[in-house]
Amino acid sequence: MSGAPDILVIGSGMGGATLAAGLAGSGARVVILERGHAIPDTPQARDTAAIFRDGVFRPQETWFDAAGQGFNPGNYYVVGGNTKLYGAVLIRYRESDFEAVEHADGVSPAWPLAYAALEPWYAAAEALFCVRGAAGQDPTEPARSTPYPHPPVPDEPAIAIVRERLRRQGLKPFSLPLAVDLDRWLAGGRTPWDAYPDTRSGKLDAETAALATALRDPDVSLRTGVRAVRLLLAGNGRDIAGVEVEEGGARTVMRAGTYVLAAGAVNSAALLLSSATDACPDGIANRSGVVGRHFMNHNCTAMLAVDPRLPNPSVYQKTLGLNDFYLDDGAGGPPLGNVQLLGKITTPILQAQLPRVPAFALAALARYSVDWYLMSEDLPHPDSRVRVDGDRIVLDWRRSNETGHRRLVTKMREVFRAAGFPIVLARPFDRRTPSHQCGTIRFGTDPATSALDLHCRAHDHPNLRVVDASFLPTSAAVNPSLTIAAQALRVAAAMRGTRAGADVAVREPAS
Repeated sequence: MSGAPDILVIGSGMGGATLAAGLAGSGARVVILERGHAIPDTPQARDTAAIFRDGVFRPQETWFDAAGQGFNPGNYYVVGGNTKLYGAVLIRYRESDFEAVEHADGVSPAWPLAYAALEPWYAAAEALFCVRGAAGQDPTEPARSTPYPHPPVPDEPAIAIVRERLRRQGLKPFSLPLAVDLDRWLAGGRTPWDAYPDTRSGKLDAETAALATALRDPDVSLRTGVRAVRLLLAGNGRDIAGVEVEEGGARTVMRAGTYVLAAGAVNSAALLLSSATDACPDGIANRSGVVGRHFMNHNCTAMLAVDPRLPNPSVYQKTLGLNDFYLDDGAGGPPLGNVQLLGKITTPILQAQLPRVPAFALAALARYSVDWYLMSEDLPHPDSRVRVDGDRIVLDWRRSNETGHRRLVTKMREVFRAAGFPIVLARPFDRRTPSHQCGTIRFGTDPATSALDLHCRAHDHPNLRVVDASFLPTSAAVNPSLTIAAQALRVAAAMRGTRAGADVAVREPAS
C-alpha cells in the first residue's frame, strides 16, 4: 500500500480491529497502527508462574495516581490489545443498562440510544467472534434476533455439580457466552484461557477473529512498533491533519483522510489531551471538557468458595455465570451486579498474591476452591478522570457504588455457604487491573456534554472518531468487550465508502 490511506486506526484492540473488519471490502484503504507486536508462541504463554508471578506480559510502563504514587497498569501493548489476555466473555449489556438505573449510591444515566439500536450489531459481533452460548438460561437476557452461533462450552464435572447446587438454592446459573474454541485451546496446553495470552491457539480475540478478518482484504494493513504521540490539527482548527508517531526511536508524521482512536479509554483520552493547541487549549475534541473525565473501571472482587469434601480438578472452569442480583438485590432493592467464574486458580497464582503463606496451604486451597469474579457497576463521575502531566499519565479513579458492591460480596458469601461451601474468601481487585476501563470520551447528542456523536465521530472534528471503550457513557456490570465490538461494527457501517474522510450515508441493518 502506497500513499496516504483513507483511514488510519490507532490501536488493534477490540474497537480498532473490529472496526477494520467492518470496513473490509469497502474499498477504503485502511492502516492499523499498533505500538506493540504480536505475542510469540513460546512456553511462557502457558507458564503460570511467568504470567502471574513474573508478569512477563505486563507493560514496562508506570502510571500515577492523584497523589503522585506510581503503579504498573494491566494494560497490554500487543497486537490484539487487552483482548489477548481477556476471559473471552462476550456478553450483551442488559436492556435496562441502556436506561437510567437507580443504584445504592447514585444513578447510572440512560444511554442516548436504546438497546434495539445496537441489537443487530451484537448479533453481527457474536458471529464474527464465533461466540458459544445458550439462550434462555439467564432471566435478564435481552431480546435476541438470532441464536448464538455455537453451543456453549461444556462445564467440567466439578462445575456441573456447582451449577446444580446453585439451582437447588433457587438461582438461575447460565452458560457464559464465550469466544473460545475449546479443543484448539486445550491442544495448546491444559490451562485456563482467562488471563493467559492467546498465541493464535483457540481464543477468539481482536487479533484472531476481527483482525484476521480485516487483513484478508488487501486494502487493509497492520503496522506494528508504531506509537502515536499526538494528533496534529489543521489550520482551520477542525480537521485532523496528521498524527505524530514514534517508530524505532524516530518521530515522523503520518497522514490520512479519517483518523480513528482505539488505543483504550486511558490512552485515547491521554492522546487527545496531549494534542492541545492554541485552537484547542484543553485538548482535541474537548470543547465540552469531558475528555478524560467519567473514567469507570468496575468494582471487582475475587471470591473463592471452598468445600473440603469437593475437590475441583477443573482445568479451565470458566463456563458459568449468575445474574440473579443484576436487576435488583433479590428483594426489590437496588441492583448488585454480575457473578461469573474465573479461570481456575492454581498454586502459582495464589503464591503470586500470598507469598508469605506456606505452599502446602495454598496447594490445598487451590485443590478445593471454586473461583468467582464479582462485578458491580462503577457509576460515571466527572472527577474520576485521566490527566496528563508532561509525558506522565495520571489516573485519578474515584470509585463509586461501593455500597452496592459490598452488598454483592455479602450476598454471595451467604449464597455459597448455603450451597455447601463453608469457607468463602474474598479479595478486591485494585487499580493495577484497569482491563474494563471505559467512559473517558463519551458519546451523546449534545456537544456541550459529550465529545462524540452517536456514531463516535467527534462533534468538533469531522474526520476523527473514537471506537474503543472510551465512548461508553456507563460501565454496566458485565464485561464490555462485546458492546465495544458491536458499536465498532455500527460505526463501520456509517463509514463504508469513505474516501479522504467524506462519510457516506449510514447503512444499518433493520432493527
